[in-house]
Amino acid sequence: MSNVLVVPVSARIDSWATTQALAAALPNAQALRALDENGFGEKLLAQGKSDDWLDALVGKISEMNAENVVIKGIRPNADKVFLATKNFELALSLDAAVVFAVGACDEESELCETDVEDIVQKLNLAKQSYITAPGVLAGFVLDNAAPGVGKAAAEQTGLTFFGSTEQLGDVDELANHGTNRLSPSQFRVNMMDSAHKANKRIVLPEGAEPRTVQAAAICHEKGIARCVLLAPRAEVEAVAKERHINLPDSLEIIDPADLIEQYVAPMCELRKSKGLTEEQAREQLQDTVVLGTMMMAQNDVDGLVSGAVHTTANTIRPALQLIKTAPGASLVSSIFFMLLPNQVLVYGDCAVNPNPTPEQLADIAIQSADSAKAFGIEPKVAMISYSTGTSGAGPDVEAVAQATQIAQQKRPDLAIDGPLQYDAATVPSVAKSKAPNSAVAGQATVLVFPDLNTGNCTYKAVQRNANVLSVGPMLQGLRKPVNDLSRGALVDDIVYTIALTAIQAAQMEA
Repeated sequence: MSNVLVVPVSARIDSWATTQALAAALPNAQALRALDENGFGEKLLAQGKSDDWLDALVGKISEMNAENVVIKGIRPNADKVFLATKNFELALSLDAAVVFAVGACDEESELCETDVEDIVQKLNLAKQSYITAPGVLAGFVLDNAAPGVGKAAAEQTGLTFFGSTEQLGDVDELANHGTNRLSPSQFRVNMMDSAHKANKRIVLPEGAEPRTVQAAAICHEKGIARCVLLAPRAEVEAVAKERHINLPDSLEIIDPADLIEQYVAPMCELRKSKGLTEEQAREQLQDTVVLGTMMMAQNDVDGLVSGAVHTTANTIRPALQLIKTAPGASLVSSIFFMLLPNQVLVYGDCAVNPNPTPEQLADIAIQSADSAKAFGIEPKVAMISYSTGTSGAGPDVEAVAQATQIAQQKRPDLAIDGPLQYDAATVPSVAKSKAPNSAVAGQATVLVFPDLNTGNCTYKAVQRNANVLSVGPMLQGLRKPVNDLSRGALVDDIVYTIALTAIQAAQMEA
């Protein structure tokens, strides 16, 4: 599917006719308004709910089941200046080719002798909004202009002239614009839809933690998962009252004290090689993470999410003791899904393994690639280092090079390359200079960092300074899904992690 976004460059241009004309000219295409006529989209934007608006648009596009979709962008409005700025976000989120709708004059249906310079200036001004993403600009449609003006403007701006609304030229290139990148909005929509279909029961050991309570309520309202809060009901209700959270009737709240006894014997059986006594089991089961892990070990729940107040070690240790690693997995690692403005990247390992050996780093790369593919991202794996190719030397670079070779030998079906610097891995122009023969450089979707120090610092820097939503960490290599939260997690982070866990549970059963 290819998307085309028609962006009017003036408040006096209504681009709906242009949108319809382009849709009629493209094969199996439909037209859609970015802002619906009932004002619902505008209300969402006014409430700061851009993600909900974008997700709703992606959902509509998916429902159309069209080969091409032409979207009418937002027209500049002096009273609502903010709205038109969302065209840039639309273009990136929908991986859309941008076509400017330009009028040579303000009067309708009147041929104007406007100078070419005036049209060029309008187009060049419009281009400035997309200067950080020049690849999205496709061309322009020009109405009410004298003959020759459009062609001359195209030569001076470098944009393709597609003709007028009434008489379009060749627009076939618009149908081939897509990059096949998975946009953040499409990722969110896919994730929520998959989680809803999975219908899994997820235990939340930090049952009275305020963000966790709110996230669980959201998950039930949206049908993302069936959550189980481990906490005394009075504590949960007190949090809900204080935070004005509506607790759905379907949300399970279980007092941990009511569960402990039924898991004492099963836990002793699982840990009999360590000589665990019933008294020791009862004591350990006082920890709700251990209790939740035992619920999963006994197939009473499908997955576990913790970490809002617990450390990563507190979350993972019981899983390693009671759940164990999946068949064939040599280690447990983690990834984050980084929802950048125009695509979703996978970062690994940013949460678990401090100093992986080359063999372990190779396994992390393979696990991360498989996880990316499972969530709809074509894996192109870059093994990150401070050096690209053979430009640098030293034990750190050599370890990454060795890990790359091991991973390539283990999984020749995967596109894996390294060592690559971050810019060589992700920026096409840098890749052309530093690694021109690489099948991964400049288009990496999975970035594997050499150690935890590098990975954790990088993901947090990108997340915080670029205002990027990071979903995870999602743990890889366990027999059943256990996922750890950052203690700085937002409510949305917890919701997304619960959704990931539900999807993992369904995938592990397949």
